[in-house]
Amino acid sequence: MIFLDFEEPLEKLFEQLDKLKEVEEEGIVDVSETIKELEAKINSTRKEIYGNLTGWQRVLLSRHPERPYTLYYINQMCSKFIELHGDRTFSDDKAIVGGIGTMGGQTVVFVGHQKGVNTKMRQYRNFGMANPEGYRKALRLMKLAERFDLPVVTLIDTMGAFPGIEAEERGQAEAIARNMFEMAQLRVPIICVIIGEGASGGAIGIGLGDKVFMLENTWYSVISPESCSSILWRSWDQKELAAEALKLTAPDMLKMGLIDEIINEPLGGAHTAPEEMAKILKRHLKKTITALSAIPKDELIDRRINKYASMGVYEEQQEAVEEKNSKKGTKK
Repeated sequence: MIFLDFEEPLEKLFEQLDKLKEVEEEGIVDVSETIKELEAKINSTRKEIYGNLTGWQRVLLSRHPERPYTLYYINQMCSKFIELHGDRTFSDDKAIVGGIGTMGGQTVVFVGHQKGVNTKMRQYRNFGMANPEGYRKALRLMKLAERFDLPVVTLIDTMGAFPGIEAEERGQAEAIARNMFEMAQLRVPIICVIIGEGASGGAIGIGLGDKVFMLENTWYSVISPESCSSILWRSWDQKELAAEALKLTAPDMLKMGLIDEIINEPLGGAHTAPEEMAKILKRHLKKTITALSAIPKDELIDRRINKYASMGVYEEQQEAVEEKNSKKGTKK
């Protein structure tokens, strides 16, 4: 088990627990009661730590190397899954995976970022940073879903779209913008879930949906805390301050109306109980698909467009308007 810096108290307790279990296996001394007390202490310490997480700590949790990725969730939730490849134009981007799966008797088209479970696979998957062909593959699969009247589920986990020159030459911005345009009008339910990192256009390229959920220990923002810090302070040293200022956590997003719901993770994070997390996610998806499938197609699209059109809209109080007008009159 890998522990993060702020989990140091837990790491020490787990080290003690491992030693006690070794003693118990040897059978020399009965330490069962001590083990129970230590397990209770671990549980209470976890509750204390995870009940007061900062924005930066949630960013670290979203990047935990043992955190489950898209293909893990798909394989856990689906009794059968067939992966589909290629954008039919340039190549098959390994950073975005997708295909058709059977989940609880319902056929679903899945699309998501895949980071890779070890160093070699992360390089193969380009660390989950998609090229234009990845977004075009995603759109091809969503259009396939529309043709056969299948709901779409997207699983988002990326540091951003790949920023290389070759990606820009092949139309990175156009590919992301095209996906957003087409997803707004897609005639099937779309459910988006941020399962890890949700950064910039790389996330929104497959993130426009009827319902957008965030797992508890994830983040969603136009920029990462490190990049924000490097722009404002010319250094990564202020990344923790930037994380708080960006308001990028799930509670922040829910408060601002940018997501629809937070999906709670097992205590300690999704990586501590990945099978349980997959079951929780599956229940949410099945319930949401059932609810959205009952809505007429035209109404579904109208709701989706109105939902995004209303984001960022605000009203001025009459007093503020009058004050502003009086100032304009004074200047004249």
